[in-house]
Amino acid sequence: MTGFSARVSRTLALLIWLLAAPVVAQEPFGGTAGEPPPASGGAQAAPLLWHYGAYLDLSYDVDFNFPQNHLWRSRSTTNRVNELTPNMGLVYVRKDATNESRWGMEFGGQGGYDSKEFAFLQGEPKVAGADTLRHFSRANVSYLAPVGGKDLTVTAGLFNSLIGYESLYAKDNFNYTRSWIADNTPYMMFGVNARYPINENLTATAFVINGYFHLAHANDQPSYGGQMSWKATSRVTVTETIYYGPAQANTSMEFWRLYSNWITEWKGDGVTVALSYDFGTENIAGQPGSPRAFVTGGALFTRWHVAGPWSLAVRPEFYWDRNGRWTGNQQLVKAITNTVEYKIPCAWTNTTLRAEYRYDESTGPQGGFFKNGNFANGQPMLTPGQHLLLFGVLWTFDSP
Repeated sequence: MTGFSARVSRTLALLIWLLAAPVVAQEPFGGTAGEPPPASGGAQAAPLLWHYGAYLDLSYDVDFNFPQNHLWRSRSTTNRVNELTPNMGLVYVRKDATNESRWGMEFGGQGGYDSKEFAFLQGEPKVAGADTLRHFSRANVSYLAPVGGKDLTVTAGLFNSLIGYESLYAKDNFNYTRSWIADNTPYMMFGVNARYPINENLTATAFVINGYFHLAHANDQPSYGGQMSWKATSRVTVTETIYYGPAQANTSMEFWRLYSNWITEWKGDGVTVALSYDFGTENIAGQPGSPRAFVTGGALFTRWHVAGPWSLAVRPEFYWDRNGRWTGNQQLVKAITNTVEYKIPCAWTNTTLRAEYRYDESTGPQGGFFKNGNFANGQPMLTPGQHLLLFGVLWTFDSP
């Protein structure tokens, strides 16, 4: 096991031991499971600090190209087609950090097809034990430190990525399938971040992490980044996140990767609209002339809560991987995704039904999607366009 992998394993093992102990030692909800203890003397009950939950995601995705290998090319999530697919299963426990109880934690486990290849780019070397570590969804501790009359939040371990608008978990997104920019940026980060509210409208975050993708092992050096989030109005928030660090075996600064993620979100009473634009670049070591790789993409996320349990979402997008560094293929992708959602709440659970149609077009020297038919020169045949019709069932259980 490499020195880096050993450090990852020891850190996660320590986090598990630290985080599991208070769960066993404490009955967070009192007598009846899931119910807070009664307030004494008629006083209002304090907010619950401990939360737990579970999540299950199943889908059947009809690819009208009917590829023989049942794969959606160049994708890491929802990449199984024309079969019933258990994309994700998740369980978690979380303790909130508050002014009265300043230590917090998150711990969760996951499994399913979406947990297989979400944490590294195609062809990248992996950390030792990656097939086990991919089952951790969260494993971190946090602390609220009073600084300058405000709270500095420090989080260490495996935490949600600071890059991107969409989550690894379909339940948290407007659409069932993720965008191309989401699939090629980190869904999680491993390291330390510190978040501080400069004023009521501006929040700054800095982070030091083990790499662009937390289960990729290009080298043993850390990477760095920062984020500024500005609440421009009561409805508009602008966020800019920068990543900078070595993502290749050659760690000279001339080969460091620069990646930028910019998001502007507008929240109305029943409609949310967000525009996300990304670009990334790095010089490729070990190739003649050290060519500069470049990727850029954008997506417009729109969600409309129609009425009651019904919602609609639309997402046009594009993604240009000029050198094939991110997707593994030199291609320009254009896509449009349309989603209808029906939600069935019951006590602490939600069952969400989604039907989705999307069309993707991939062009360029190595573009295309798998299709049915004979293999050419031992490789699956490709076609530029792909029509998908998807049916998803998302079941969630969340304690208060």
